[in-house]
Formats: sequence, C-alpha cells, structure tokens
Amino acid sequence: MNILLTGSAGFLGKNLIQYLNTLKDGRNKTRPSLHIGDIYEYDINNTYEELDEYCKKADWVVNLAGVNRPKDVSEFNEGNFGFASTLLDTLKKHHNTCPVMLSSSLQATLAGRFGKSEYGLSKKAGEELFFDYSKETGAKVYVYRYPNLVGSGVRPNYNSAVGTFCYNYAHDLPITVSDESVELELLFAADLIEELLDAMEGHPHRCEYPKTGDVIDGVTYDGLTPRPSDNGRYCYCPVTHKATLGEIVALLDKFKEHPRTLMAPDFTPDSFEKKLYSMYLSYLPKEKTIFDLKMNVDNRGSFTELVHTANSGQVSVNVCRPGITRGMHWHVTKMEEFIVVSGKARIRERKIGTDEIEEYIVDGSRIQSVIMKPGFTHEITNIGDIDLITVMTCNEVFNPDKPDTFFEKID
Repeated sequence: MNILLTGSAGFLGKNLIQYLNTLKDGRNKTRPSLHIGDIYEYDINNTYEELDEYCKKADWVVNLAGVNRPKDVSEFNEGNFGFASTLLDTLKKHHNTCPVMLSSSLQATLAGRFGKSEYGLSKKAGEELFFDYSKETGAKVYVYRYPNLVGSGVRPNYNSAVGTFCYNYAHDLPITVSDESVELELLFAADLIEELLDAMEGHPHRCEYPKTGDVIDGVTYDGLTPRPSDNGRYCYCPVTHKATLGEIVALLDKFKEHPRTLMAPDFTPDSFEKKLYSMYLSYLPKEKTIFDLKMNVDNRGSFTELVHTANSGQVSVNVCRPGITRGMHWHVTKMEEFIVVSGKARIRERKIGTDEIEEYIVDGSRIQSVIMKPGFTHEITNIGDIDLITVMTCNEVFNPDKPDTFFEKID
C-alpha cells in the first residue's frame, strides 16, 4: 500500500510518518494485515508536479493539509477548501479512486460557539467537497472531525493550550488560566493514529452528528457529540478524554514536583494522566531530565527511595557492605520484597512468637524475589565479598508518623 500524506510537516503528519515507518520496516508487528509500501510526503514546500506523481501512485490518501492560523481569514478557504479541491481534481485526472481521509474539525459542526467560525465554515466546505467527490467517483472517503488534538511534540503557543501549559511548566514559565472550570475534549495523536490505521484496514469507527437539541434513545445531543452508526457519514476516534483546565493544571503541578516527591503518575492503561505525563515529558529540557535522589548513607552502605506510587507503595534500592546485616524488624500490615541484583545474600525470617527461622541464600546470578511476610521479623546479610545491591519493593510509601516498623532480632 502506497500512502500519500499531505500536511506531512505538521504535528500529526510527523507522528503518523514515524509510526508508518515502523510498520513498513517490520519493527512494529501490531498490524500484520497492513503492508506499507512507499510513503509520499507532501507539504507546502513541495511542487504540484510532485503532487501529480504521488496522486498517480497512491493506494491511500491521508489529507492532513490545512490552515488554522492564517494572517488573513481568506486563507482559511484557500488552505482548507482550495487545496482539497486541487488534491481531488488531481486524483480524478489519474482515475485514481483509492480511499481518501480528510482531517476536519469539530468546528465544522458550526454548533454552539462555532456557529460563526470562519475556520469551521472552511472545514465544512472541505467536507462537502469530499462527500461530493465520493458520489461522483465511488471512492471511499473518511471524514474525521477532531476535537482538541494533543500529544508529545505538539507545538506550544500555537493552537493547543495544553501544549503551551506543558511547555511552560517544563521550562518554569508562567501560565494564565482565566476559568479553571472550562472543560476540554482532548484527542491524543497516538489514539488518532490507531484509528487511522483501523480505517486503512477497512474498519473505521463511523458516526453521525445529531443537531443541537435532538433527542435520540433518551440522549439529548449538543451538536458536537458523535453518535456511533455503522453507516454514518462521518468517522470518529472513540478514545478521547475530557478534563477541565483546573484538572490539567493540578496534574502538571504533580508532574513538576516528581523529582521532589518521587510520586509516579497513574499509569493505568489508557488513563488521561498517563498520556498527559508522556506529553509533559516531551518538553523537558536536558537539564531537567536528570535529577539527584536522596541517598541515606552510613558505614553499612546506603538506602535510596526510587519511586513512590499513590496505590502500590514504593520502590527503593539498598547497598550493603560485605559482612553487614540490615533489617531486624517486622511489620504488622506492611509487606516487602527483596530482589538481589548484585552480590550474595542470606535472608532470614522468623514469625513473631515462634522460634522457627526460614532462610534463603540468593545472589545476582539468578535474580529472585523473596517476600518479607507481615508479622515476620526479617534481616538481610551480605555474605559475599562485594557490595550487595538489593531492590526493595514495599506495598506502601513510608510514613514517619505511622512507620509500622518494630525492631526485633531474628535469634
């Protein structure tokens, strides 16, 4: 499949090209039915002769070209309607009826605050051009209306408030939020790319956009919300996220404090927080990509907390000198796991109130995890001749006001 991608130098275009290349060269095996051939990159600096050649050879067209920040409003129609007309006329010239995807916008609904949007009117005109083209030629068209498009690398101080917020937080610059209750619907580029690949495989998510006030199956529509429909005129990405500006800022505050708190974001698959954190990290300058951790050092070695989590405890690393024993305490509800990654250790546990000792000999040549059971006093001893390095997990972040740690020797 040869793919023509217009608007290739834009944010979404760059991300899509990178992903398509991983499929093309076999690094990405998640889409075995997609066989990517040539990828024709077309942008404002290319010539019509190149577009003509690409339209002749393309098996699929992804039209991302458009204007969203013109010097004059007349450029909206020229960029969002005029080029689309040129593209479709060139495909017709070569009798190429391959599928064509159009990158449109929710503003094309002309609903609510978008009712008089010059940008929305130009996008709507472009949509109708594609639908007419489909009727005339029989070619499949896939018209997507995006909400706020975001993701790693989106251009700050341009057309994404979230991109600006992430960039400014990463660079210690101020932001302005006039109303924290304003809610945004956000579409991450990675989710959209998966949807576009679904369309290339022949199973896009289709929908209609009921008019403002329409009530269907008990749902009152606002003109902006897609209604899934197998035979819908439009297509949509089913994975979007809604968040207020206040919620976004609160998360960015949390992310910025990570070097101090060590608190990891919510990494639940497909969570908004996980995606926003990845986006925030993409703007970090080099000097903020590395930071010191607090090492608690004494003559026995060192103990360093690595990461904290809201619901899954913490991870630490312990360095123990040869012949040194650490631990000799027990917990009521807290549980730990000791994972020796270098050196040789003897780990011993004894249930409180009994004399029976459980012993384990472990070393870094065979990495194993040993569970420190609640109600068992435990210790770890370096029985090798090099420093013992142990990764330690705990099911809760240490709380100095409630340490749940009680000294008691094994013997």
